Amino acid sequence: MARLVLSECCGLAPLRRLRAGRGAIAAPSPPALSAAPRRRPASASIHRDWALRVSAPTRLASAAVEEDKPSAAPGQEEGAAAGGEFDPGAPPPFGLAEIRAAIPKHCWVKDPWRSMSYVLRDVAVVLGLAAAAARLDSWLVWPLYWAAQGTMFWALFVLGHDCGHGSFSNNPKLNSVVGHILHSSILVPYHGWRISHRTHHQNHGHVEKDESWHPLPERLYKSLDFMTRKLRFTMPFPLLAFPLYLFARSPGKSGSHFNPGSDLFQPTEKNDIITSTASWLAMVGVLAGLTFLMGPVPMLKLYGVPYLVFVAWLDMVTYLHHHGHEDKLPWYRGKEWSYLRGGLTTLDRDYGWINNIHHDIGTHVIHHLFPQIPHYHLIEATEAAKPVLGKYYKEPKKSGALPWHLFRVLAQSLKQDHYVSDTGDVVYYQAESKTSTSALKSD
Repeated sequence: MARLVLSECCGLAPLRRLRAGRGAIAAPSPPALSAAPRRRPASASIHRDWALRVSAPTRLASAAVEEDKPSAAPGQEEGAAAGGEFDPGAPPPFGLAEIRAAIPKHCWVKDPWRSMSYVLRDVAVVLGLAAAAARLDSWLVWPLYWAAQGTMFWALFVLGHDCGHGSFSNNPKLNSVVGHILHSSILVPYHGWRISHRTHHQNHGHVEKDESWHPLPERLYKSLDFMTRKLRFTMPFPLLAFPLYLFARSPGKSGSHFNPGSDLFQPTEKNDIITSTASWLAMVGVLAGLTFLMGPVPMLKLYGVPYLVFVAWLDMVTYLHHHGHEDKLPWYRGKEWSYLRGGLTTLDRDYGWINNIHHDIGTHVIHHLFPQIPHYHLIEATEAAKPVLGKYYKEPKKSGALPWHLFRVLAQSLKQDHYVSDTGDVVYYQAESKTSTSALKSD
């Protein structure tokens, strides 16, 4: 049952060069043909040095990403429905190359010194908050500490996420070392999560193949018992899904982020998973030792509660980047899906003061299409791409100082976005009728 409650994050798109005339820039590799990477015989693997084996995603067999403009139906303007209204599920009148060409060249440049400055800033804040809270040790302070420290754990995760994408620097070994330190410190297996996140990026917007809060087909949804549905769609339970997802993955999928033999990974990635799992276990050992020295209650206050706040941030942000828009957004199957159309279903979100703290992760559309762009260039890249994206870009609602409005959006989406049709290549979320819910509960 627990596995059916889950649906979370993740993958990193390998890079390749697309033909865009002059000034071609690395763009994400198109999606794999299957949700889980196909295993290749050992003889097919290519020897790479340690740094690349640990840091770089393996190239997968993939379909070609569209570089030319998709064709609209005869006699119909692209992006328009039969009645003349904008249809977000229609093929866009532009390709990836046109979006890429609109983004200034300097937005693609990675500055490892700048990236490391964010790491040093965040680590200093985390240590300072912990020291201050431990010294004051007041119940007036602890709730404020938990909110602030949990948010900072989330900021560390985002920097590790950038290491996984290779947007942190051009040095794979630096990305791997920093990514392991950051993610292990918050109990995330770096390579295991990096690889599943790669799958998410390669298959974003695909009903069956996506890896991050993908929709349940109607048949699967209606097979769930009342308690499973309650846990899956009722606050606050969906905000606690991530740790379970790491062990059991998403509905209809199998595998663990800690097991090198999992279907998530290829044989050539075995050593990567062993390295990350060992790092995760080392952090568990450190936490156990500190608990023995300091006692369980102080460790719960200093680390345990902030960890839960971090998990809530991760689940909420990941969900809202793919759900909850006031206009229903399409999900795809079969020939209707493409890397570009799937990426255009993602959403930007405004988090107010938190934008800078969590490294502009809310600037998500361009990140999904071009994950190698550093986070500190995403806002500028998005502004440059908006004229090309047109109505396919959904402007986020402006937030106040803190993004309280997003809790309302999240709750509303959990009430309305239950499942998609079992058939059809362009589908939209549907809500279960109250009659069906009442009947299930009475059973």
